[in-house]
Amino acid sequence: MQFLKPQEAAASGANASSGMRRKFFARAAAATAGAAALGVPMVSRAQTVSFRFQSTWPAKDIFHEYANDFAKKVNDMAGNRLRIEVLPSGAVVRAFDLLDAVAKGTLDGGHGVVAYWYGKNSAVALWGSGPAFGMNANQVLSWHYYGGGKELLDEIYRSLNIQVQSFLYGPMPTQPLGWFKKPITRAEELKGLKYRTVGLAVDIFTDLGAAVNPLPGGEIVPALDRGLIDAAEFNNATSDRILGFPDVAKNCMLQSFHQSGEQFEVLFNKPKYDALPQELKSVIDYAVQAASADMSWKAEHRYSQDYIELRTKDKVNFFKTPDAVLRAQLAAWDRVIAKKTGDNPFFKRVLDSQRAFAERVCRWSFDTNVDFRMAYNHYFARPAAAPAKKA
Repeated sequence: MQFLKPQEAAASGANASSGMRRKFFARAAAATAGAAALGVPMVSRAQTVSFRFQSTWPAKDIFHEYANDFAKKVNDMAGNRLRIEVLPSGAVVRAFDLLDAVAKGTLDGGHGVVAYWYGKNSAVALWGSGPAFGMNANQVLSWHYYGGGKELLDEIYRSLNIQVQSFLYGPMPTQPLGWFKKPITRAEELKGLKYRTVGLAVDIFTDLGAAVNPLPGGEIVPALDRGLIDAAEFNNATSDRILGFPDVAKNCMLQSFHQSGEQFEVLFNKPKYDALPQELKSVIDYAVQAASADMSWKAEHRYSQDYIELRTKDKVNFFKTPDAVLRAQLAAWDRVIAKKTGDNPFFKRVLDSQRAFAERVCRWSFDTNVDFRMAYNHYFARPAAAPAKKA
């Protein structure tokens, strides 16, 4: 056996130790690099969760565009981990059947308005139809998310055993009284009129004597064209122009209380939503908020453009709804809610919650915000720019 000298032994030990350290760090570096290499593809290789949605809107309507805008925001933020495909109304179910289809899992989700579920429980239509004690659509959304509305809507859905996750977004501008063969000058002229609207607006106009037919958006213009209805409202200048209202009527009455605070609803099948990881739920939550702002900005741009096109190219006559008709709507609303609160405990709870929130937020808003018409008139007022004629 050959023995090393003390100096050689020390050098050998040092070299061995150094070699072991080098191997250790090399293995550690390789492991770290491997983990990193696996970490990135783990996300990109993860199986994509695909959700099939349907909107309650015709494919050509700007509302269906809003549904696709929301889906794109989710898809962009989620990468390929979650993909939402949006089909137009009727692709799988009719518009008014969307809620049940999502709850049962026939569809993974959908895009519509809460007022369409009026037949399930009339209280849900308080989110989209009626004067909401003077709140505009953005204030109704504020009540929903910060004043207890969301909890009430979720409770109503649970009471009906409807397994959905609901998100409200997209405050809509005040909707017109609608399209008429001749302008309405008095509330009495609504009596006997075959009129289209939805939600609790059905009760308002029924109280005023109209014969109401709650048709979905894509069926309104054909019904007007065939004389099945005499007059109708839908929503806004862009939708109304795209759907063909100026082809069948030339008089549009602007301003109304029947749907002055409506918003959109994004629905998910609740078991499928609950199965998502938290980060994807957060993506959806933030996509709802982003889509709400984006819709508001796009609406101002597009609706004002199409309002001009309706007036100039389509030769539509616009009239402001007379104050007497607006006051008649409020009086009818009082009668409707007096009956509904006695028949439906949820209706009273929602109404009481809205009333308390509206009394505070509307007072603040009216006291704080300046009358912007003064500034507009200062710069632009002239006969050609008048927003609407008086009937």
